[in-house]
Parts: sequence; C-alpha cells; structure tokens
Amino acid sequence: MAMTVAVLERARSAAAREDWAGAYALLHEADRHPAGALTPADLDALADSAWWCGHVDESVAARLRAHAAYVAAGDRRGAGLTAWWLADEHRRLGRPAAAAGWLHRARHQLEDRPDCPEQCYLAWTDAEEAGEHHDPAAALAAARRMTRLAVRSGRPDLLALGHQAEASVLLAQGRRAEALALLDEAMAPVTAGELGGLATGRLYDLALTRCMAAADLDRTARWTDAAMAWCAAPGNPFRGPCRIHRVEVLDLLGEWARAEDAARLVHQEVLVDELDAAAAASYAAGEIQRRQGRVEEAVRSFWRAHELGRVPQPGLALLRLAQGRADTALAGLRLALDCQSDPGHDLLGRARLLGALTETHLALGDRAAASAAATELERLAPPDAPLLTAMASAARGSVTLAHAPLRRALSLWLRLHVPYEAARVRMLLAAADRAAGDEESARRELRAARASLDRLGAAPDARRATALLPEGSRRGTAPSYA
Repeated sequence: MAMTVAVLERARSAAAREDWAGAYALLHEADRHPAGALTPADLDALADSAWWCGHVDESVAARLRAHAAYVAAGDRRGAGLTAWWLADEHRRLGRPAAAAGWLHRARHQLEDRPDCPEQCYLAWTDAEEAGEHHDPAAALAAARRMTRLAVRSGRPDLLALGHQAEASVLLAQGRRAEALALLDEAMAPVTAGELGGLATGRLYDLALTRCMAAADLDRTARWTDAAMAWCAAPGNPFRGPCRIHRVEVLDLLGEWARAEDAARLVHQEVLVDELDAAAAASYAAGEIQRRQGRVEEAVRSFWRAHELGRVPQPGLALLRLAQGRADTALAGLRLALDCQSDPGHDLLGRARLLGALTETHLALGDRAAASAAATELERLAPPDAPLLTAMASAARGSVTLAHAPLRRALSLWLRLHVPYEAARVRMLLAAADRAAGDEESARRELRAARASLDRLGAAPDARRATALLPEGSRRGTAPSYA
C-alpha cells in the first residue's frame, strides 16, 4: 500500500508538470495494483496522459471511468466537465450520436449549478451551435457569457479560449477589426508560454484556422512559426494540426518542395481524432502537384482528401479545366459553393472557389457569368485583407483585361511574397499590354512570369508563358530594354 501511495504521488507530480509519458506509466502501474484504486482526478489524469501519448481509445476508456467515479462521489461539476470532454472526443472521432448523448449529460449535470468554470465549456458549445444554426446574436451572447464566466473563475486558459470563441463569431459576422483584436489578446498568453499544454495547443490550432480562413497571411505565418517551435518535440499530438497550417503558408510563399514534404509528415503525426488535418494535407499536396503538371499524383491526392472528408475543390476543378473538361469543372465548383453552409466562416475558401469559377466561365466563353463571379469575390474582400483584395483584383482583371485591377493585384501579390499568383497576373498583364498595342511591355511581363514559374517548377504555366512569347524572345530570362 505504501508503495502504491508513493507511485500515485509521483504520478500526480508528473501530471502537474505535464510530463505525460511519465504520468501515463506511473498511473498504469498504480492502476494495476489491487490496492491502488485511482481517484476520479487520477482517472482524468490517466485519460489526459493517454491522449498526449497517442492512445486515443484508451483515453476515452479512462475518461468513462472518471465520469462514473465522479457520479459515484456525487461530484456533479467533475462529472459534467468529464461528460463535456467525452462529447468533444466522440465528436472529433466522428461519432455524432455518442457526442450528442454525452453533451446532454454535461448539460444535465452543469446547467442548474451556480456559475462555475466548468460552465465555460457549455457556453463555448452554445456559441458554436448557434453559429452553425445561423443565429449570430445567440452565438455572440454565448461567447460573451463564456468570457464572463472565465473572468470570474480567474482562469487565464478559459479567458483566452473565451476571447477566441468571441473572435470566431465576430469574424463570421464580418466584424474583422474587432475579431482580430480579440484574437491578438487571446494569443498573447499563448505565445508568452503562460498557459498549459492543452489550452496552448487548442488555441494555436483554432487561431491559425481562423486566420487562414480570414485570409490573414501575416498572423498565420507569425503564429505558425511560434506553434511549430512550441510543439517541436516528437509525439506532441498538436504537431500535425499545427503543421498543416505551416504547409498552407509555405504553399502560398512558393516553397513547394518544403510544403509537400511537410504535408507528408502531417499524415504521420496526426491522431485518429484529427483527420481534418490529414485531409487538408492531402489536398495541399494535390494543389502543388497540379500546378507542377504531375497530374496522376494530383488526382490521387485529391481523392485521398475526398476519402478523408474534404471536398477537393477548387483544385480538382482546375485540374479538369486544364484537361479541357470545363463543364466538369463548372459542375464541381457549383456543388462546392452550394455545400458551403456558412461562407462567413471561410472567406479564403470561398474566394478561391469564386476565383476558379471566374476562370472556368471565361474558358467556356461566358463573360457575363465570369463577371458575376468576380463581383461576388470583390464583395468578400474587406479593405484590410490584402490577400482577398489581390484575388478579387486578379479576377476582375481577368474578365476586363484592364490594367488598373491587374496592376493592383500584381502589387499586392509581390508585397505578400506570393510568386505563383504574381506570375499568373503577369501573364494577364501581357495580354492587356498586347491588346493596347504595347508588345514590348507584354514581352517583359511574359519573360518575368516564365522565370518565376520555372523557379517554382510550375511547368504547365511556364510552357504557356513561353508559347505566348514571340519566337525570337523565347530564350533566356533577362528582360530586354533594347
């Protein structure tokens, strides 16, 4: 008995300092001893340590035992919080019925209690559910209730999560400046290393997802670097979800070899309850392969993303468009746009679909439909979102071949260091220059575009740029001013 007590004390100490491998081994040792009955808190720690060590099903099993132990002890707050975590885990594992059942239990055990920290989690769920049901007022009220409860609790982790929840609601409502200010406030203690591992990992993942969806490349790049430094240790379960955001940044910045290598690592690192990250990694790899002309690999990557639950658009549509199957591309894009239940939660995703739709309508010769798609894209782009503004300007310029929107798009892409999109705009500018009778400017834009596309390995676009050059200008890459 004395030995078991000593083991438990060491296990609790390990869990308190987030030595999860040590806590996992010691708690298992104590659990195997006939006299070593674990307390409800010990079982919660066993569930946490199992999850951090990659044993998701074992984590759920330990959490079930913890819930039963809290109920037996008459601890409704402990039981309610454990039920919420079980609902969250079942949801992430793709078990909606089980998740709904555990959420109902959590509500039953917590809702009639005096205000307590555990109710923050219910308010968080309320905010997310109201958002899914397109009730912005209820979503904002729930998020702000979460923040108020967190302030009363004195818990900095819950306060940061509350700010993140409110920022998410405000972003969906188009209140970008307020939302990003709250997100900055939420992330300050995260980047300063002031929070525990679970809150830190969740906040990095959520903030990066929100910023990428809002097309905020600066924050995404900054916080991705910080996240990857934080979860550098092998086995950190947040490494895969954080790395996929790194893949997205590298992809935009034209570092395609590094991005594709990182996408492969995501598949090795994610747990079974993070398949969204694996799907995103497959899709990102498919986009790189498509732009480099590696058609069969791209098709395999897009289909793998589809199998993991992601709609592989607009990448698959653009691949079909390059194959001359514009009608197939158009059908896929329309379906993907229709499937977006709440476009406000993913502005960048919708913008990419609309940009591809503009390109597809132009390929089909329907300039009016292309203009309508470009107009919708322009409406998405707030003035403080240069990534979206660049996309909208490029779409408008592709329809009109007007210099003003194309020059604005090129300036923004260059400022954002997004070389592939800059090169594609240069090709449109060359067409506009030719239409205006300025062959020399057209030649310079095409040679600059080809040089950038060659560096990226974007062979199909590079060949198209070369084909558009006059016969005598196809060799070399330096611009001619003679």
